[in-house]
Amino acid sequence: MTAVVPDLPPRSAAPARRYRTGIRVAAVPAGHVYVRHLAALTALTARDPVRHLPDPCPRATPRSRWGWWPSAMLDPDWVRRHHDEFDVFHLHQGYENAAPARLTELVRLLRRLGKPLVFTVHDLSNPYEASATGHLARLDILVPAAGQLITLTPGAAAEIAARWGRRPLVLPYPHVVEPHLLVRPRPARAGFTVGVHLKNLPANVMPLPLVEVLARTVVELPDTRLRIGLHADAPDGAVLRRISALAAHPRIEVRRQPYRDGTRWAHSLLDLDLVVLPYRFGTHSGRLEACFDVGTAVLAPSCGHFAEQQPCLTYRLDRTGLDADSLAGAVRAAHADRTVHRADLVRRGAERQWLAMCHRSVYRALLARA
Repeated sequence: MTAVVPDLPPRSAAPARRYRTGIRVAAVPAGHVYVRHLAALTALTARDPVRHLPDPCPRATPRSRWGWWPSAMLDPDWVRRHHDEFDVFHLHQGYENAAPARLTELVRLLRRLGKPLVFTVHDLSNPYEASATGHLARLDILVPAAGQLITLTPGAAAEIAARWGRRPLVLPYPHVVEPHLLVRPRPARAGFTVGVHLKNLPANVMPLPLVEVLARTVVELPDTRLRIGLHADAPDGAVLRRISALAAHPRIEVRRQPYRDGTRWAHSLLDLDLVVLPYRFGTHSGRLEACFDVGTAVLAPSCGHFAEQQPCLTYRLDRTGLDADSLAGAVRAAHADRTVHRADLVRRGAERQWLAMCHRSVYRALLARA
């Protein structure tokens, strides 16, 4: 994967103001593993280090079951009160509940205050919205307004260029699991375990007939098991009853668990040989990156740009439906091959350092123009 990094501004173009505390970035959401792992592992330079503001947690807004809350930074009133505390506003995710009028006010306010907006386009569709209309309306505001666009894959960059006429900077996803898990040995065990996590059955997940095809395929293969994961708050109903009924087979397990953060669910990936991503639509996947970090093979759908992130198998699934034969065939191929693609600690560390330098370069260039 290639990326074009903007040149550092010449010394004569440096901002007149010295950033004594470094370049202060209001990142939304700062607590997400992606944002946290954009920070350099070691100090880059004493000049203009990057510091992310912590996520503000309104006392009146409790954390959701996923461990996050709607960011107060997206409120124009918050920006008015705290604009002297940050130099750059960098939006990643968490804007799905923001009305277009609010986002319009936000980007106009940032422009008026001289605060550059960086927008990393993680998702070209919202996994929790069956229709793409609302998400695209928000992107129609944010993409043109950003001083710098970033995305994670060349395919997503091409989509953005085709729709909005802007070419984003392409920077890959940093490592997801913590460094100690990058070097943890995979447990030795007999057999082959396939895992699929349906979360709480969001709009982009296809639970049926996908898991039924997986169940039929797995029981036909020797020494193979299927583990189906669900969040505890997955809605009850006919779909859940059909999924639960599959557990009657001794080699199929259905687990309902509360939401777990990245560190805890990353541990569970070490117990799987193949993870199937059950997405009807989507763009990128942190779970795919975590699987690569720990050496678990991934079977990704044909929609989105998952296959551009890391080496993986693919099958045909999108908004039009599932190709059952391609899914079953890919599972059989993974069972026969057993090739392990795993991240290297040194390379992931160097990539993280490089990503930190790329972002710092983006921020400095925008501030020079501001």
